[in-house]
Amino acid sequence: MLGTYILIGLGVLILGAVVLIYNRLVAKRQMVKNGWADIDVQLKRRTDLIPRLVDTVKGYAAHENTLFEDVVAKRGEALAAGDDPQARGAAESALSRPVARLVAVAEAYPDLKANQNFLDLQKELSDTESKIEMARRFFNGAVRELNTAVESFPANLMAGLFGFRTSAFFEIETADRALPSVDFKEE
Repeated sequence: MLGTYILIGLGVLILGAVVLIYNRLVAKRQMVKNGWADIDVQLKRRTDLIPRLVDTVKGYAAHENTLFEDVVAKRGEALAAGDDPQARGAAESALSRPVARLVAVAEAYPDLKANQNFLDLQKELSDTESKIEMARRFFNGAVRELNTAVESFPANLMAGLFGFRTSAFFEIETADRALPSVDFKEE
């Protein structure tokens, strides 16, 4: 009789541990999804700003057609990259380069630099880049926690059983996101 109680107690203890580990994995996976949604919102905001920025600069720098075409093409690739953090990170890094060049070209036009619409767009783009960085840090922290939980014992035994997988980090190279400071003054 005592042996039966011990087995029942042991079974309840094991079941409780399974439930706790499962719920912990679910919570961490939800944090990753939440983090990705935050990044996606900011990336879409940046993507929506780009055509307005291009249109504003176009009027002043009509001879920069290849740059405008490059921005539009890279924006399309970024939109098409979907929800895969690695593919999206690469596409967003590729988009950052021509956008930085676009802002640099704008620096060569004093009338454009003084244009309030351009200044507002430039400020919005800078704010969005900061928000992307914050969202990326949150997402990567959530991914780190999920990956650690999925790969740690005893959760790793259950993670595979219940379909929990590690996630990829979202990375945009910092150098790619930095908007260049360009001075076209002649010496």
